[in-house]
Amino acid sequence: MKVLVTGHGGYIGSVLAPLLAEAGHEVTGLDTFLYGGCDFGEHRPLRDERLRDVRDVAASELAGCDAVVHLAALSNDPLGDLSPELTFDINLEGTLALARAAREAGVGRFVFASSCSMYGAAGTDEALDEGAPLRPLTPYAESKVRAEESLLELEDDDFAVVSMRNATVYGVSSRLRLDIVLNNLAAWAVTTGSIRLLSDGSAWRPLVHVRDVALVTDALLRAPDELVRGHAYNVGSNEQNYVIRDLAEVLAGITGCEVAFADAVETDPRSYRVDFSKLAGAFPELRLGWDARSGAQELVDAYRSVGLTVEQFEGRAYFRLRQLRHLLESGALGDDLRWSGDPLAAAR
Repeated sequence: MKVLVTGHGGYIGSVLAPLLAEAGHEVTGLDTFLYGGCDFGEHRPLRDERLRDVRDVAASELAGCDAVVHLAALSNDPLGDLSPELTFDINLEGTLALARAAREAGVGRFVFASSCSMYGAAGTDEALDEGAPLRPLTPYAESKVRAEESLLELEDDDFAVVSMRNATVYGVSSRLRLDIVLNNLAAWAVTTGSIRLLSDGSAWRPLVHVRDVALVTDALLRAPDELVRGHAYNVGSNEQNYVIRDLAEVLAGITGCEVAFADAVETDPRSYRVDFSKLAGAFPELRLGWDARSGAQELVDAYRSVGLTVEQFEGRAYFRLRQLRHLLESGALGDDLRWSGDPLAAAR
């Protein structure tokens, strides 16, 4: 298929887009390159990649595409708290503008990267399937809920939408993030010799490896229409629902580090277990190959191989909010998060 991947230069996209190309798809990347130069190891650019904001894409730019994989977003809760208005402008209005352009251009399939964070404070330890009540606690999660709902209204006979409600992603990427739970805990261990929890560690969180997200995406691109049209899938596996303190213990077993708690820790209200049976039933051939232990080992080995330092851990390159604040404070970005000058020079 001819596939456009938005956000291809981000944490998930820089793994997903090359894997789709290796699987035989003709892949074009579209990104604002806010994290250009924030590389972990070697970053592989796509042959065809474009600097573009999803809020500004015209239908003519999507002509000839069979599918859009839409990853681009302000990608976590801290970024959403920085500016709820911009979060909705990009994650909701930008998504709908892109989808309308795709439908006008004759794109047949729209794969939307949503999030299990929309389940919010579940209030139960029961695993939640796709029909569970949505209780978003943050602007980021709310933007995903509203985008999913609005995208379904755009479906027609020639335009099918499917939502990937990704679990919390982990694993090595050339555009690494250290502001997500397992990646963060592994970085504490390697750089400080201690695994530091910023909450009491009692919250439930489902996890999925970044490469497994790519596998699911490929499956959704190839799937027959009846498995895609109007569906939302929780993306992960039932074995990967974890209590956060248990993730810390996994890393303690791998590294020999002690687990420590930050001062005055509180319970994280974002706590939910997720049922992934729908995905497993619809795609029985899919084998998600990672779990927290293998992923933690991969992360520790990668951090040690490049000599990740405390200074890098405390820096901006691997934390989305820190990088964005840097670009805003330096004047490289305007208040609407559009570039004021040369993006690649400013992002370094």
